[in-house]
Amino acid sequence: MRPISLCFDLDGTLVDTAPDLVRVLNLVIAEEGLPETSFTAARGQVGFGAKRLILEACARAGHVLADGRLDELWHLFLKLYEEDIAQLSRPFDGVSDTLRLLKSGGMRLSVCTNKPGYLARPLINALGLTGFFERVIGSGDGVASKPSAAHIFAAAGHKNIRKIVMIGDSAPDVLAARAAGVPAILMRYGYAGTPTDRLRADITLRRFRELPGALFSLDNSQNLGNY
Repeated sequence: MRPISLCFDLDGTLVDTAPDLVRVLNLVIAEEGLPETSFTAARGQVGFGAKRLILEACARAGHVLADGRLDELWHLFLKLYEEDIAQLSRPFDGVSDTLRLLKSGGMRLSVCTNKPGYLARPLINALGLTGFFERVIGSGDGVASKPSAAHIFAAAGHKNIRKIVMIGDSAPDVLAARAAGVPAILMRYGYAGTPTDRLRADITLRRFRELPGALFSLDNSQNLGNY
């Protein structure tokens, strides 16, 4: 295959971070005297950010936060998460082996995540994935976040030196890809919150190990040639 710039979403695509995010969520809502929340329900809301996680967990418990309390709990969430960011988080099955294969095949890999960059980089490092990526661009890193096309171009490091493909799990990944005029590949196992078939990605996969074959299909079809 010809070299392609592959921009990967992080949470729900490369790494299953929901166990740590829900662990910290439960610590935070305990400050309000609430019991542990539903893991399944919270997992489906991971992609919407910590404030949404806190609000939805409180709503499930029938609890209304006092004025200004959400911001306090949000800051506590970020503090606790940063302190122990990879206690339970793990790469999804096949991620490490597949990234190694892609990189050895000449692909240029980067991370394009709406997770704050100051959290994304230590997480990736703690899981031994740093060496695969040329860049890790998160929110707060001086560029507009997905669904902005600028986020993809910043992660790739270019606009038109080589073909770019966005690989993610949710709507912001597809929308950013459309804005950038590049193909989008989605993973079904992620945190979309919406059935992935409705998001109209170019390709939808069940397993990360299927990615090289999907890229080969794009590379040999008119689809990638049009981008």
